[in-house]
Amino acid sequence: MIIRPKHLNKGDTVGVIALSNPMDVESLQNPLSIFSEMGLQYKLGQTIGLSGKYLAGTDEERVQDLHQMIIDPEVKAIFCVTDGYGAARIADQIDYPLLAEHPKIFWGCSDITFLHIAFHQFSNVATFHGPALSKIADEQSKKMFYQLFTPYEIFYDESLSPLVSIIPGAVRGEIIGGNLRRIVDTLGTKFEINTLGKILLLEEADLQIEEIDRLLNQLRLAGKLKEASGFAIGSVGKEDILALFKEYLSPYKKPAVAGFNIGHSKPNIGIPLGVEVILDADEKLLRLLPGVE
Repeated sequence: MIIRPKHLNKGDTVGVIALSNPMDVESLQNPLSIFSEMGLQYKLGQTIGLSGKYLAGTDEERVQDLHQMIIDPEVKAIFCVTDGYGAARIADQIDYPLLAEHPKIFWGCSDITFLHIAFHQFSNVATFHGPALSKIADEQSKKMFYQLFTPYEIFYDESLSPLVSIIPGAVRGEIIGGNLRRIVDTLGTKFEINTLGKILLLEEADLQIEEIDRLLNQLRLAGKLKEASGFAIGSVGKEDILALFKEYLSPYKKPAVAGFNIGHSKPNIGIPLGVEVILDADEKLLRLLPGVE
């Protein structure tokens, strides 16, 4: 059974860290106001304000910051403030049993996909695929933070965004995945994504069609598309890219729905990963169990 972290209460303290690109304190003032709105306190990690050529400090500093937030008894949740690149560099240095011993809400997306996959496989803890604090720009995205306070099911249907049924049918299973590039980055490593019987979330943005083709083909050759039981696809936008997904997924005859505003989109709907979901391509519905207890 997946470990669900404890839900938040007003007055709790959360941790804010940068595990990828750097973020200066001044640029954080507005994003941090969301915690005040929710009645939360926050602690800034040592990686906030650190910078290298393109990373928030050294690999050692980022690992230490993550470990410190995990063991800090005051910190009830950990929020990644940036994405970009860098999370995979620290994956083999993380103490995964530490998170299993101190399960906490862990929130982030894009580059953080690599760590979501690693935490699921080595800590067995549900995590949250949601916007980096530096990227929250709309009220709908903000509202999704409230799932962290009360365990409730999420119903994602066409009231949130137009959806396209690529392959009909319905399936129940654990949802995993995230950013397409970072999923492919796990292949051939000890963190290689396990899609067997899972509903695979795939989202991407700002890539040329031939690059998306390359990434999907890599998943195909690795057997990851064949092993999955269904596919929840992010906001695609262009018809040719939608057709490309259909070309790759149709041979497997597994339920597939595209158009979810999850990941690189506005709004960016935060959802739990590692939990049981129902994907119904006929009703165009994604129903997710709570990610907290």
